[in-house]
Amino acid sequence: MTEPPRRSFETRQIHAGASPDPATGARATPIYQSSSYTFRDADHAADAFALRDLESHAYTRLSNPTTSVVEERLADLENGLAAVAVASGQAASALALLNIARAGDHIVSAATLYGGTYNLFAYTFADFGITVDFVTDTDNPDAWRAALRPGTKALYAESVGNPGGSVLDLAMVAGIAHDAGVPLVVDNTVPTPYLLRPLDHGADIVVHSTTKFLAGHGTAIGGMVVDGGKFDFQAEPDRWPQLTKPDPSYHGLVFGEEFGALGYALRLRTKLVRDLGPAVSPFNSFLLLQGIETLSLRMERHVSNAQAVAEWLDAQPQVEHVHYAGLPASPWHAAAKQYLPNGVGAVLAFEIKGGLDAGRRFVDGVRLFSHLANIGDVRSLVIHPASTTHAQLDSEQQRASGVTPGLIRLSVGLEGVGDLIADLSLGLANGSSG
Repeated sequence: MTEPPRRSFETRQIHAGASPDPATGARATPIYQSSSYTFRDADHAADAFALRDLESHAYTRLSNPTTSVVEERLADLENGLAAVAVASGQAASALALLNIARAGDHIVSAATLYGGTYNLFAYTFADFGITVDFVTDTDNPDAWRAALRPGTKALYAESVGNPGGSVLDLAMVAGIAHDAGVPLVVDNTVPTPYLLRPLDHGADIVVHSTTKFLAGHGTAIGGMVVDGGKFDFQAEPDRWPQLTKPDPSYHGLVFGEEFGALGYALRLRTKLVRDLGPAVSPFNSFLLLQGIETLSLRMERHVSNAQAVAEWLDAQPQVEHVHYAGLPASPWHAAAKQYLPNGVGAVLAFEIKGGLDAGRRFVDGVRLFSHLANIGDVRSLVIHPASTTHAQLDSEQQRASGVTPGLIRLSVGLEGVGDLIADLSLGLANGSSG
């Protein structure tokens, strides 16, 4: 019997992982707002806790029926093997690396990161004894290679940098990671799997802040770790003891041997989410499902609006430079055409003349753009990174992240593009009033 053809992205974003509720026949995935679940008998309970039964739910900190649907759906859309939902994108980035790195280990990361991720790697990971070196010239393969050490456990980058708009050469960085025998972890929050699937280009693990474009309405915080299931942790067993050595908390179970390609995801769920506790709310998983069902439609409008806004800003005398790979002048335009032929997303940044003070006046001058620290909403959003999202970094770290004193970040929403441009005109006028 031949396999049926794989359905389109648009169909899978609605149906993957879901089926009518067996108890009620409800077609929409219900919200299973329960902390815990009954067992049939003592053997059933023991099997669930010993990981002999991977289908049953025991406690919502570990798994939940609503959340399981969205995990399966996002793994499907990213062309991954398995996914684990967590409470935020920050938790996803942290746990994806803590699952394979411990005190004394080393990570190589792109410097062009969301400020919270940079802070996590530069300071909090240091408290855990994990060293992170940052690559500023992410287009230079020699810069990545020079940062490698014997104790390196992963390379990490954003597929599209926030806020600078850099586009990662995925195949190049994945090749360097694999030559070094380590996985490439990619944050794919900005483009979403509708515009880019990093696993198809050599990445091994993908993380998301599902708070952003996937949920899409600014109502639900969450994160996701998606494992491609192709990185061979068994090739160098001494390098990956978390997956190849007996785990004392499960009476000597070896995750890689017991679960094969699923070992990474199962360890993340049953060790890190279990012990550290960053569980996502079932209600937030339900809201995420609602967002994903319209992802392709929203991303098409996000991209068309962002492209129009970027082109308009590029022509304004008050603007020194626009950072958006959809513009031909961008240094990442060729990479965008290669990896993101349907658009680079809706996050763009621009340098306003007048620096820090002009940037602050700009955000005070707009009315339709909401001034807040988020991206990926149906509403258009604006922020001045140097004084907010990247304020914890010193000036050198800010510049390494692509943040200058006059940089303004926009997350372009779904409003009428004429209204957005009119509002930006107000901001530019206010920015120039000093």
